[in-house]
Amino acid sequence: MAAIEQNPLNPRRWRLGAVVAALVAAALPFSAAAQEPVAAISAPKPPSISVIAATSGEIVETVDVTGTLMPRETVSVGADVDGLRIVELSADEGDAVEKGAVLARLETDMIDSNIELNAAQIDRADAAIAQAEAQIAEAESAVTEANAALDRSRPLAKKGIIGQDVLDQRVAAASSARARLSAAQQGLALARADKSAQIAQRDQWLLRKSKAEIKAPTSGLVLSRSARLGAIVSAGSGSLFEIARDGLIELEAQVSETVLARLDEGQPVNVHLAGRREPVIGEIRLISPRVDQATRLGMVNIALPKDAEGLRVGAFARGVIEVARHEGVLVPRTAVVFEGEDAVVQVVENGIVKRRAATLGLTTADTVEVLQGVAAGESVVATAGAFVRDGDSVTPVKMAESGGE
Repeated sequence: MAAIEQNPLNPRRWRLGAVVAALVAAALPFSAAAQEPVAAISAPKPPSISVIAATSGEIVETVDVTGTLMPRETVSVGADVDGLRIVELSADEGDAVEKGAVLARLETDMIDSNIELNAAQIDRADAAIAQAEAQIAEAESAVTEANAALDRSRPLAKKGIIGQDVLDQRVAAASSARARLSAAQQGLALARADKSAQIAQRDQWLLRKSKAEIKAPTSGLVLSRSARLGAIVSAGSGSLFEIARDGLIELEAQVSETVLARLDEGQPVNVHLAGRREPVIGEIRLISPRVDQATRLGMVNIALPKDAEGLRVGAFARGVIEVARHEGVLVPRTAVVFEGEDAVVQVVENGIVKRRAATLGLTTADTVEVLQGVAAGESVVATAGAFVRDGDSVTPVKMAESGGE
């Protein structure tokens, strides 16, 4: 039998070699890993916590008050006459007026007619006075003449030169002359009285005409105008114009009774108006002595500069009043934790949280003054203070320092 030739490229032998090589390659990593030492398990890192350094600086405590812009004093202007029609308007809302300025005019045709009639009646009274004076002069002359004739007749009658009848006639003539004089004097008195009455009536018509010009009783700012052209006014028709005396506008704000005790008249106030970026600087003019029993609020009147722009009666405004200013140790408000009524600040020393009882001073919207318990420069838990306890290990992460404003 012939021998079988050994073929090196036999497929069966090639596949077997490949399998053996793969098994060897797979076993090598396990052999190397068995020779390496097991790495040690590291300890967990403490949780990170935000801390901030307590600073030494100035803190200013303020209180906010809100209210409405109102005139300090409102003057109502109406008509003092009845039955006249408005024919002219010289002022409107928002106008600044001076004392005595004409705001409106009323129709005066009827008044002018009566003034002319009255002038004629005064002239007639003057004529009556002149006539009465002439009659008095004539009557006085007649009395003088009659008295003289009577005086001459009495001696003659005693001597019998003239009869009694002649004497009686002359006595009667003297009496009649005196009566005419008295009548003339009474006529003069009546004429003068009539003239006085006409003058008084003229003064009334002139006064009525003067009131047909409705004038500003004070300088100020016209807040409202209800007067309308063609309207007939009367003394009881109410206000035609409303004027803010001297143009003074102020903020009327309601403040809690606890804040009222910290305010003083003359304190400066930064008043913020709607639509205005910069505040208006005012001052407290009046603090009400009364507190509302229901709301426990009191009224504060804050005077504003007369020339300030943007002052509109009825508009909302907010005032910021400084009530205290200190130098001290400052921390963020979020760094203070309250346990009941006690304040606590958590200080971080060498990665350990330490609880400190704190005595607080002034407070602003984001900063607190610490009178006792924390020194300037110490790191305090800035946020999430309620989630760590005394003695906890933490990894402090520093934040920017706190300011006092």
